Amino acid sequence: VGRLGVRGSVLLLCDMQEKFRPNIVHFTDVVSNSARLLQVCRILGVPPLVTEQYPHGLGPSVPELGLGDLRPFPKTAFSMLGAPGLLEALGAAGGQEGVTRALLCGIETQACIACTTYDLLEKGIEVHIVADAVSSRSQVDRLFALSRLRQSGAFLTTVEGAILQLVQDAAHPRFKEIQKLLVHPSPDTGLLSFF
Repeated sequence: VGRLGVRGSVLLLCDMQEKFRPNIVHFTDVVSNSARLLQVCRILGVPPLVTEQYPHGLGPSVPELGLGDLRPFPKTAFSMLGAPGLLEALGAAGGQEGVTRALLCGIETQACIACTTYDLLEKGIEVHIVADAVSSRSQVDRLFALSRLRQSGAFLTTVEGAILQLVQDAAHPRFKEIQKLLVHPSPDTGLLSFF
C-alpha cells in the first residue's frame, strides 16, 4: 500500500556534501527540504542515518542540513548500505520490530539513491523516495531514475506528503509544532516535467 508511519520507519540522508553544491540541480532546495524532514523526524522519533561519499575528497555534509550531533557514515560504495557500520545502525534503529520502511533523501538520484533503493527493496524494506529532496547533476538523470525506481517498487512522495503521513492526525500532540514547519510550501525543484 505504501502507507507511512512512525513505527518501523527510518530517515536516510545520502551524501549532501559541500563539493556537490555547485553541480547538483536544485541543491539548495533539496537540502532545505531534507532539513525540514529531518526536523520533523526528530520531533516524532523517527531515527535518521546519514552518509557521506568519500568525505576526504568531497568534504563534509553541508551545515544547513542541520545534522547537529548525528555522525555520518563515510562510504565509497554507491549504496548507503555499503557504508561500514550502517547496516548494524539500520538494524538498531528499528528496535525489536526492525525497520520496515525507509524515507530516502539526498544525491545523486541515478547513483547512490538508486543503489540504496535496490538494496533496501531486496532486504524487504519499503522505500519512500522523497522526490523533492533528491537530485542529480542532470535533470534528465534525476527524472529517469525516479521513473525507474518507481517501476522497481519504490514509492514517490514529497516532503509535505511524508510529514503529513507520519503525523496522521491534527490531534497529534506535536502537530502544532510540526505545523509551523509546513507554513511555507516546499520550493519547486523541477518535478512538474516528470508528470
